[in-house]
Amino acid sequence: MQAATTVPPWRLTRTLATSIGLVVIAVVWFWIGLIRRTPPEPGWLTLLVAVPLAAMTSWRAGRHGRTFWRYMSVGLVLVGLGAASAAHDYFRDAGQSQPISVFTAVVYVSGLIAMLLGLMRIRGARRTRIEWTRFGLDIATVIVTVVTFSWHVFYPRWHSWLGDSTTAAVSFIVVLAAGFICAFAFVKVAFTGTGPIDRRALHILALTGAVGAGGGALAPLLATRPHLNSAWVILPATCMLTSLAADRQTRATRAGRPMPRPVPRRLSLMPYAAVAATGGLLLTVARTGATDLEAIAAGSVIVTVLVAARQLIALRDNARLLDALDARQRELAYQADHDALTGLANRTVLVREITAALAATPADVGVALIDLDDFKAINDDLGHAVGDALLTAVADRIAATVPADGIVARLGGDEYALLLRGDPTATLAEVTAQLRRPLHAAGYELVVEASTGLATAHPGDTAQELLRRADVAMYEAKGQGKGRQVGYDPAMDQRTAALARLAADLRIALDTDQLYLLYQPIVSMPGGELFGVEALVRWTHPERGAVGPAVFIPAAERTGLIVPLGAWILEEACRQAVRWRHELGDAAPRTVTVNVSARQLREAGFAADVNAVLQRTGLPPHVLTVEVTETAVFDGGTALAELRAIAALGVKIALDDFGTGHSSLGLLRTCPADILKVDKSFVDDIVTGGHEAVVAAALIRICDGMNLRAVAEGVETADQAAELYRLGYRFAQGYHYARPLPADEIATYRPAAAEQRSAA
Repeated sequence: MQAATTVPPWRLTRTLATSIGLVVIAVVWFWIGLIRRTPPEPGWLTLLVAVPLAAMTSWRAGRHGRTFWRYMSVGLVLVGLGAASAAHDYFRDAGQSQPISVFTAVVYVSGLIAMLLGLMRIRGARRTRIEWTRFGLDIATVIVTVVTFSWHVFYPRWHSWLGDSTTAAVSFIVVLAAGFICAFAFVKVAFTGTGPIDRRALHILALTGAVGAGGGALAPLLATRPHLNSAWVILPATCMLTSLAADRQTRATRAGRPMPRPVPRRLSLMPYAAVAATGGLLLTVARTGATDLEAIAAGSVIVTVLVAARQLIALRDNARLLDALDARQRELAYQADHDALTGLANRTVLVREITAALAATPADVGVALIDLDDFKAINDDLGHAVGDALLTAVADRIAATVPADGIVARLGGDEYALLLRGDPTATLAEVTAQLRRPLHAAGYELVVEASTGLATAHPGDTAQELLRRADVAMYEAKGQGKGRQVGYDPAMDQRTAALARLAADLRIALDTDQLYLLYQPIVSMPGGELFGVEALVRWTHPERGAVGPAVFIPAAERTGLIVPLGAWILEEACRQAVRWRHELGDAAPRTVTVNVSARQLREAGFAADVNAVLQRTGLPPHVLTVEVTETAVFDGGTALAELRAIAALGVKIALDDFGTGHSSLGLLRTCPADILKVDKSFVDDIVTGGHEAVVAAALIRICDGMNLRAVAEGVETADQAAELYRLGYRFAQGYHYARPLPADEIATYRPAAAEQRSAA
């Protein structure tokens, strides 16, 4: 909101000085006329000079888009014409100045109407329909009060002033109407906002309206002095105030557009003051026995009815506001206890309900945590709108399955919590079965898996302890694979603590060079010549000694450390490959294979990271092979998109453990694979025949047909190597050829030496 700019200090301009001087002359001349009869010309002359000055000042104030001031200027011009017509009437009637012609009255009222239209164009504060009704009742109350008091004060004098002249009566009625137009203008300014008009300028105009209305009402008091005209004082005074207000507006405009301010609430006391005033007047008239008792009583009753109607509307409005407040409080209470997305209970409600259940029947309480598997991939691939729709669909499916005495809550993200009574295992089995059915989310039909951890209560348990145990069991389920359900066991705490310590040590190992790489040769068959290498990470702990990958890789996967660990392996392997190419030339390994986890592939931008490493190290893309498991790209989405982007760089793609998944053949149509690494399970018993030999033979035919390179893994004996070669395999790796070697031993690798190492 733009702040109101300070208006420059007021200074006396030539126009204002002239207007003030005219008022002083008019008042002095009018005062002298009250004492003795004076010539009328100076009175009319000051009036005819004051009006054009005010009109000119108002027009100048409207130069910057304030249309209201242009209306004021036009209205003043019409009032000036009315004053000229009134002067003509005076001299035509030989000094009978009080009654004015109908034409003069119409011109006067036309000018006042122009000013009224300008006032009505001022944009006030925004109001509701009820507020406008209350505002209308306030206006009616003020006007009736003014009419009542005017009737009582001036009614005895009006008849003697008007006489039997019809023209005079019409003129007086028009003048009286003009007075009430001024009163209405005063009320409008008092009760509404100022919009772009300077507020103090409108306060001055409100005073102007009050002076005009009051002066018009005092006209009957001059009935005994026909040589005087109240307009001689009223018009110069109102013109001077108008000039002052217009000057204020001009200075405010130059300083910066003023901003409207809210109307003070104290103005709402005015209707009640009107009731008190008319009631007091009625008591006074009743005591004195005045002849206008009935009129005053009628006015008092009307004011009372108007204020009572206003009060009823206010009471109804207050009741509506209270209802809205109650509804809002209920809504806030609901929001405080429920998840905004799914409408399920939140953690606060869940803890409260678990605590109450433990206090009542602790042996009958179970708490389960359900976490959706691979939900991040859905968010990344299909967008957050689909992800939110899926979370809502899952919430509805779970809530429809859990019995009425249970509680379903969402703890955040894709994690749900259940408070179950009775047999929680059976309920969870039903929930798992229902979740495996396709879910409709934002136009997609999705199938989800969930990992579930269950903890049952024992005496002395707390809600927080039950939730912790369920969380430990849920992470145990995730570690065992997708879609698992695991119950809490105390031994899990030890494993969890050990895993946490291991993850902390692994973080330190990444920062302190405790990790290193070994390279297992990938050889050409049958001679065993070096073709490429596979980089394998190893860890020597300063206290535990050697920690195997089977121990720390799962910890890295679970804690997310696999991402920085994988980045380190990739960079180190690429740098070593460049060193080999510089040192060994054509004898350097033709390919360097780096294993990439599913977690790394699900990171949007992983392909860009691979490209950045190639740029930093200077390794040609065709030398690098990225090895992934088929389960990492089974779900497609971000992982498959990143893999395609990596292949577009010129990097080779290898599918590891091929043949063990249920969708291997389907992957060959979608995954940009160059190499298939046949799992060791198909190599172990290949010499004895059976199903493994059949699968191994089928896979080599598939690779030949699709122009893929097949690499047999886990070759440990010469007989296995010979049988694989007979089936058509030309590349292999395993202990028969070499164990993983340090980087400096790759240069000395020879097939004969490999056979000796294998025998050893």
